[in-house]
Amino acid sequence: MEREEILAIYETGPDAVIDLIEHLIAKFEERIKSLEDQLNKNSRNSSKPPSTDAYSTKKPTIKSTREKSGKKVGGQKGHLGTTLRMVDNPDETIIHKVHQCSNCGTILEKEESKGYETRQTFDIPLIKLRSTEHRAEIKSCPKCSHISKAEFPDGVTQPTQYGPRLGSLAVYLHDYQLLPYDRSCELLSDFYGCEISPATLIRAENKCFEGLEQFDNEIKSALKQSPVIHCDETGSKINGIRNWLHVACTSKMTYYFIHQKRGSEAMNDMGILPNYNGVIVHDFWKAYYRYHCDHGICNAHLLRELTFITENEGQKWSGKMADLLLVIKACVDETRETSDYLNAKQIEDFEQSYGCITKKGLEENPPHLDFDTQLKKRGRKKQTKSKNLLDRFIDYKDDILRFMHNFEVPFENNQAERDVRMMKVQQKISGTFRSNQGARSFCRIRGYISTVKKNKISVIDAIVAVFNGKPFVPVLPIE
Repeated sequence: MEREEILAIYETGPDAVIDLIEHLIAKFEERIKSLEDQLNKNSRNSSKPPSTDAYSTKKPTIKSTREKSGKKVGGQKGHLGTTLRMVDNPDETIIHKVHQCSNCGTILEKEESKGYETRQTFDIPLIKLRSTEHRAEIKSCPKCSHISKAEFPDGVTQPTQYGPRLGSLAVYLHDYQLLPYDRSCELLSDFYGCEISPATLIRAENKCFEGLEQFDNEIKSALKQSPVIHCDETGSKINGIRNWLHVACTSKMTYYFIHQKRGSEAMNDMGILPNYNGVIVHDFWKAYYRYHCDHGICNAHLLRELTFITENEGQKWSGKMADLLLVIKACVDETRETSDYLNAKQIEDFEQSYGCITKKGLEENPPHLDFDTQLKKRGRKKQTKSKNLLDRFIDYKDDILRFMHNFEVPFENNQAERDVRMMKVQQKISGTFRSNQGARSFCRIRGYISTVKKNKISVIDAIVAVFNGKPFVPVLPIE
């Protein structure tokens, strides 16, 4: 406030001064509370990643929401362990002969063997680059003297070039194992003795990117037809400038898309959510509500927010709501084994409990009034975090409980978060993409890799298939 404003309030009398002091105290208390809330946030009660807990002055107490099974830690009785086993037909057999008696020294060279004690070792064979020379035969026609030449195989276009498996391995190292370009080239040099350059690796990536255009279109089409899809977004830098990586996925396929914007403009350009008629599971980013389909909210996020309200605001409704969500989840999980839906009485009881808890929340969060020193009138105070969360539970009840009414909708959005996680790892390793094309290539190739992994197919074989012009595409129905 300016000095003149304070003097003007002072001249109006003691009551106005008292109101001003009370207003300032409330503002300071609100600011202090906001700072304390920031300090009290951790991975257990907010969306902060676990990696930030290491820098927190107040380490979170680990409280799992899983129910205890009552079993001891470790392998259970009757569990079949796995170990390295002998093979019946080894690739190589080496006989270690006895030359003399270990007791008296008698020479045993001519004595017949009475048997063998066997041990087997398993190791990687010596690796080296294998060269193949292609010779296109040239012949002259004895009748017309025309010179005819045989065709080289598809892909063999240069006097010397690397084959598809080496190119696939280079892409595998950079886009799946997330090795930087230079280290990928160094590994190939150490293992195979080939002096491949980062530029060659980039050309291999571009070829893989182009070979996945059909896959890209097929995946987008399949996602549009899926009854439930998971969506999420996270920051991703290109040349040091923050862009946004968007993901749309199911348990069998993944599609990544990078864009300068986070909201509906990017989602429209991605081309999946417009005209989508299924259920979008997301983390309550408001941009998703521009699409007129059904929505499912990630309850794992809500549970963390409820935990924060319970621990830092001391409110009771939040703890009861968290308990109710977990009870409903347990009931759905148990029922799913024998049926595709809860009975009407169960749904009615759960919704009644839900309504009672939100009513209790309204009692704990009455509307507040605040003095506005500039407008000189009473006005509504900024809502607390608890009231904002409570309003979400009231206004979006159907979306929060979607998993209870439709068993195809999961309780949380973990699928999208898992698919985003490795993209964040890439950013931590490399820091930033160097170009828009590099970001697009990585997203398309990584989406393909994620999809083949979900379908339990060898990643390296799937990349080789791309170079051979036959990329893997999931067969509908996807779910």
